[in-house]
Amino acid sequence: MAAPGQKDYYEILGVSRNASADEIKKAYRTLTRKYHPDLNPGNAEAEEKYKEINEAHEVLSDPKKKAQYDQFGYVGDVPPNGGGFGGFGGAGGFSQEDLGDIFGQFFGGEFGGASRRSSNPNAPRRGGDLEATVTVTLEEAFNGTTRKLEIPRMDTCPHCGGTCAEPGSKTNTCPTCHGSGQVYSTVNTMFGQIQQQTVCPTCRGKGKKIERECKQCHGKGRVKRVQNVEVKIPAGVDTGLRLRVSGKGEAGINGGPAGDLFIVTEIMPDARFTRKGDDLYNTVEISFPQASLGCKVKIETFNGIETLDIPAGTQPGTRLRIRGRGMPRINSRSKGDMNVLVKVRVPKKLNDKQRQLLRDLAKESGEETEG
Repeated sequence: MAAPGQKDYYEILGVSRNASADEIKKAYRTLTRKYHPDLNPGNAEAEEKYKEINEAHEVLSDPKKKAQYDQFGYVGDVPPNGGGFGGFGGAGGFSQEDLGDIFGQFFGGEFGGASRRSSNPNAPRRGGDLEATVTVTLEEAFNGTTRKLEIPRMDTCPHCGGTCAEPGSKTNTCPTCHGSGQVYSTVNTMFGQIQQQTVCPTCRGKGKKIERECKQCHGKGRVKRVQNVEVKIPAGVDTGLRLRVSGKGEAGINGGPAGDLFIVTEIMPDARFTRKGDDLYNTVEISFPQASLGCKVKIETFNGIETLDIPAGTQPGTRLRIRGRGMPRINSRSKGDMNVLVKVRVPKKLNDKQRQLLRDLAKESGEETEG
């Protein structure tokens, strides 16, 4: 069950809580195709739904995050909206640092006496990661290809350069928190008075007061933009493979590095070949005489036409292998194999000469026939 204030990731993906990893992955792919921003231009509701779907998949596809979410209903160090406490009488057995931790969760801030220090609100922070699905044909997966994508992301504001201030305006130290980004207040509790530390309401934790906020990003330092990214899809990719494109995620905050873009590949079915791992599978049909006496047949592969020797006496359903004519193995020079299923064609109509020849063959073999 999700914690109060936390989204129900199973409900977002439309799967049960005991859904398998494959069921979660299948639901995720179906929903991303439905709500992808490229398929719903200008639809803010679909865009928000797409973000929720990615957030849910990020948690439920990670075994550690999923385990924490299933047990506690949230992911991270502190539960949403603060965490409750109970089951103890008085402060006996709790250190001052313990009380700071407990009340920090209960009231949503930090308290005097705890040894922890709040993080610097002006410290550089890395931007978030993004994920996009790319569909390619089996032949493109064999040869490798490129895709030009339009990826919406939070980017550094071009007007203020991420400073949050309108160009030419002054930035002064916040008069409320004197640059610390934090303010202190005293809270009366059953344990006495405890000093609470919270984010400064005047500067919102930045420690500085901007004379005039940037009119384009409204003091946030980032704006939503569409970036054009050319992605190289290496030969040999398979469905579900995640490719990392460094630095193409959302822009960092306070000069922090950008996140990464993850490309998830999805391979389309092919009318000629079936793929299993690095091997490809094909079918050839030959006549009874060819199967009996042996022959050579032409086989289509992604490398071109190959000649396959059919040995004499080959039985229907036999699989023959052409080595090295399957899919490339990523980060390797080797390839899988082409597996050819042999089917024997039985003629439906025979002329008199053909019928007599088969009678003679059956008689020679000691077999009885009709017709």
